[in-house]
Amino acid sequence: MIVDAVTNLGAGSLRVVRTFGRAALFFVDLVAHVPDALRRFSLVVRQIHAIGNRSLLIILASGLAVGFVLALQMYYALVTYGATESLGLIVNLSLVRELGPVVTALLFAGRAGTSLTAEIGLMKAGEQLSAMEMMAVDPRSRVLAPRFVGGVISMPLLAVLFSAIGILGAWVVGVLLIGLDSGNFWSLMQTRVDVWRDVGNGVFKSFAFGIVCTAVALYQGYETQATPEGVAYATTRTVVVSSLTVLALDFMLTALMFSRP
Repeated sequence: MIVDAVTNLGAGSLRVVRTFGRAALFFVDLVAHVPDALRRFSLVVRQIHAIGNRSLLIILASGLAVGFVLALQMYYALVTYGATESLGLIVNLSLVRELGPVVTALLFAGRAGTSLTAEIGLMKAGEQLSAMEMMAVDPRSRVLAPRFVGGVISMPLLAVLFSAIGILGAWVVGVLLIGLDSGNFWSLMQTRVDVWRDVGNGVFKSFAFGIVCTAVALYQGYETQATPEGVAYATTRTVVVSSLTVLALDFMLTALMFSRP
């Protein structure tokens, strides 16, 4: 029994190492084809529309809802200490530093990531990628790289819009519904929020999350089994792997960026 357990543990470890190795090689090859995608920038623009613009509605709706709820929760906490004038500042920092990039990445993985995986998986199942290779067209240059660049560009833009609409939603709750002073709400943001340290680091986070989510989605679609069951399983893996990677990466980036007061 012990021998079988050790054997299974070793086989599982080897599978994990092989998977990470294939994913690393795929990512390096994908990055190497980015210049080809930039030379065909019309393809990238098309993917920005498909990935970013079609995700805009869920991003804006979610950002508004998060702003509403965050303003209410922060007000109930701050009113106990008589610090309700800091509501706008706390909401702003919470969104631009943390909630904006992270929630946008999770929504991106669930909406755009699964769409990319299913699209690439169906192209593989329909042997369209093999047909392109037979015609001496590299699918990584023509299909994968434009989608990768489009996803990386779309993520920071969506995160900025998420944070902006969330702050607007917090203003609606705090000023229009609760009755806080609008001047205090905005003035503390202007004086206490640093563009480079707070907003810039949040944008950098979303850029990193865009690389991770898009690369995972493309890898899962490209490496999936060419069957309907394989494509369905690959879309599920995309959401799970992207979400867990984003959360782990968020902890590491936060520790590096905001460790100093």
